[in-house]
Amino acid sequence: MIILGLDPSLSSTGWGVIRSEGARIAHVANGQIKTDAATSMADRLATLQAGLAMVIAEYRPARAAAEEIFVNKNPQSTLKLAQARGAVLAACGAASIAVNEHAARLVKKAVTGTGAAEKAQVAAMMKVLLPGITISGPDAADALAVAIADAHLGPKF
Repeated sequence: MIILGLDPSLSSTGWGVIRSEGARIAHVANGQIKTDAATSMADRLATLQAGLAMVIAEYRPARAAAEEIFVNKNPQSTLKLAQARGAVLAACGAASIAVNEHAARLVKKAVTGTGAAEKAQVAAMMKVLLPGITISGPDAADALAVAIADAHLGPKF
């Protein structure tokens, strides 16, 4: 089964595609969709949605998984994150792909053993779990972690 993991963010949305067969996982691809802060919110969201639509068309995942939204101390940051997630979820919905949502702490615990892992720890663990891969950046590493956690936790729908 092909699983698409997502780490939505307005500035850089990470994505990771894995193949899951029982307890075995294999890396397929990963990357980041970046937006230009100098453009309008509508353009940035359209960039996210179009970029993810291209990833979905190329890899044809059976399902997707994303981190649940969390509330920042800054309400504006939370709002921007929610808008980015909306664009990502819309791209999945347009392709009729169901999306599982997992708490960030649960994802980190599933791949590192601790729910309080830092981004660097998650990235390092991705290189252990998926040896020999090149990771496009920290957001792509987080997205791969989401996909791996989803492969082990199973669908919620």
